[in-house]
Amino acid sequence: MDRNLFKSGFIHDEDAAYKFLESIRWPDGPICAHCNATKVYRFKPSKTGRRVLKCAECRKQFSVTVGTIFEDSHLPLTKWLAAYHLLCSSKKGMSAHQLHRMLGITYKSAWFMAHRIRHSMKQNPFPDKLSGVVEADETYIGGKTRGMTGQHGGNKAPVFTLLQRGGNVRSFHVVTRVTGKNLKAILRENVNSDSHVMTDMFHGYYGLDTEFAKHEMVNHSLREYARGRAHVNTAEGYFSLLKRGIVGVYHHVSKQHLHRYLAEFDFRYNGRKQTDAVRSALAVKAIEGKRLQYK
Repeated sequence: MDRNLFKSGFIHDEDAAYKFLESIRWPDGPICAHCNATKVYRFKPSKTGRRVLKCAECRKQFSVTVGTIFEDSHLPLTKWLAAYHLLCSSKKGMSAHQLHRMLGITYKSAWFMAHRIRHSMKQNPFPDKLSGVVEADETYIGGKTRGMTGQHGGNKAPVFTLLQRGGNVRSFHVVTRVTGKNLKAILRENVNSDSHVMTDMFHGYYGLDTEFAKHEMVNHSLREYARGRAHVNTAEGYFSLLKRGIVGVYHHVSKQHLHRYLAEFDFRYNGRKQTDAVRSALAVKAIEGKRLQYK
């Protein structure tokens, strides 16, 4: 996989874009998108640079975009790869208006393109559980809350985040009430039982010491933010980045699409140790089997 293609900026040649995508999706050679056969024939690239193949088994034609978020898109593949690079290299994300201006496409196309890319960044199902020291914390996104404080979010959207220190983060839009039952169910599904869990004093976290190797809490109401290794400051730092991106870049995120924005911010955070080029290539690698219809 030639991830270095992203290093020199955008790929401006459509034929090169198709070659790049093939090197990521089929590192060992083309595979039929319909029957998974490996014996395929290649047609001469079209004037637009599209590289069409034909399966020797099922006799169907296909290209590297079939079965991915790029399928049936009328936008050039070069613009798709440029959008991936922009979203993966911008720490707080990039608005559809900015994509529309930089790529020279309509706002509607840029909006749908960005959502498709976020959809491909989704990590579910997760390959394994978080382990070691795991911070668990909740926050509230968007809306206007008046006369409500504490754990009550009003018309805001609750977000629950699990962050392994030195490792990955996983964020969830809690569509139901934020209760101990709901949060503990997410913890059990995503965190190893031998982990050391850090939380604040929210009553929903009580009893975690019976399910995990160790559970420590910090009392924010008493201005206690750290007690030795016990703190949720790493998760709070992630929330700060998430909120700055949503308020400063996207301005408003509907509850309907919040889970996709969380997938975007999680993906960039989890790839924080990678270069922009490698992070972009890893995002493109996750396109297979992730169609998203406009409706």
